[in-house]
Amino acid sequence: MSYRILAVDDEINSLKVLSVALAGEDISVDTARSGEEAFDMFNEKHYDLVISDYKMPGMSGEDLLEKMKTISPDVPFVLLTAYGTIELAVNAMRKGAYTYLTKPVNLDLLENIVNNLLFSEEQETKNETPDRFQFLNIIGRSKPMQEVFSLIRRVSKTDANILILGESGTGKEMVARAIHYSSLRVDKPFIPIDCTTIPSELMESELFGYERGAFTGAMDRKIGLIEMAEGGTLFLDEIGDLDFALEKKLLRFLQEREIRRVGGKKKIQVDVRVLSATNRDIEAEVDKGEFRADLFYRLNVITIRIPPLRKRNEDIPLLAKFYLDHFNRKNKKNIRGFDPEVKEIMQNYEWPGNVRELENVVERSVILCGFDSINIECLPCKLKIIEDDVCNRPDEFNLPEMERRIIRKALDNTSWNQSRAAVLLGISRKQLRTKMKNLGLLNS
Repeated sequence: MSYRILAVDDEINSLKVLSVALAGEDISVDTARSGEEAFDMFNEKHYDLVISDYKMPGMSGEDLLEKMKTISPDVPFVLLTAYGTIELAVNAMRKGAYTYLTKPVNLDLLENIVNNLLFSEEQETKNETPDRFQFLNIIGRSKPMQEVFSLIRRVSKTDANILILGESGTGKEMVARAIHYSSLRVDKPFIPIDCTTIPSELMESELFGYERGAFTGAMDRKIGLIEMAEGGTLFLDEIGDLDFALEKKLLRFLQEREIRRVGGKKKIQVDVRVLSATNRDIEAEVDKGEFRADLFYRLNVITIRIPPLRKRNEDIPLLAKFYLDHFNRKNKKNIRGFDPEVKEIMQNYEWPGNVRELENVVERSVILCGFDSINIECLPCKLKIIEDDVCNRPDEFNLPEMERRIIRKALDNTSWNQSRAAVLLGISRKQLRTKMKNLGLLNS
């Protein structure tokens, strides 16, 4: 079965990117430079999905959405928007848009959305990942991940606040999205906000909004992200990095389910479910007084802990195969699998970057591989180190000593440049220095 997508944007480069990213064996992409042109094309052909920029000369993406919905109410519509028009994009979702993505668009996320919309009916027969091992693009056959899937199913239909814990790269936002899209709020907005990306002095106005004249430069009223999420879900990623001064205001919102815009006097009732996530040991921060205990208990009605990849090794082959198929399609390649030595290396590697790092390694290998299967030569240097130090020494299982040898080899290969060695190992320089200190390598 083949599918046709209509991509709409007044910027030709954006259309080229969308065409290259989404077109494939079963998907064709038509493009339009304006809402008017897109509407004419929509009247002439059948489209399975429309992806449109919000702000265009003439007919806007929201106008296009309303006109198309009068002809074909069931066609999925994905809106692309600049950061400044998120409020308008959320309004468009209430008029029938499936979701919105901010520009520049995360193409991997867009491709996942497209696959969910177009291929959901075919998953049971065509998807090589059995349903019991996959839950809304989260993959795992291991017992810890099956427990995560079970917990998501049990809590998604409730309105309980949920705290998602896990290291960077384990898929905390994917779990949050799975909860939202399995919930009774699925037709309402899912608003994610990364607490590390917005300066602390701007966070209050981003969350709560502000009234005109609230401060210098506040020329118009601004609706905050909490208010935008009305009826839906607010996802606070890296909540452990939230400015301490804001914690009290967030707590008041959670207790009273009402907000007051900066500079405003009127209290506004809001119906929003709050999901939050952090890679920090937030309980330890509560004990040290670095995070409010009362806010922690409000956020932490239910906890979902996502295990790191090194603690669910049996999921590595399943994930690797999933990403191999994904990047084969994306890059129009037909690599059939992984050599046995590569599988062994993947099983022995610690994956400090977790699933995100595995995805990056497979993508890089698919792009660079010129063979029928991925062999050792296709792997990045940091995994070749594993091949030298682990695969060739099967009788040595002293983990600290293995880690010491691997780190030392990375340092030797970079003339003891810690920044370059950290890149080679796939960890941060701070993490490398901590490991060096613990292993007695700082003064070596």
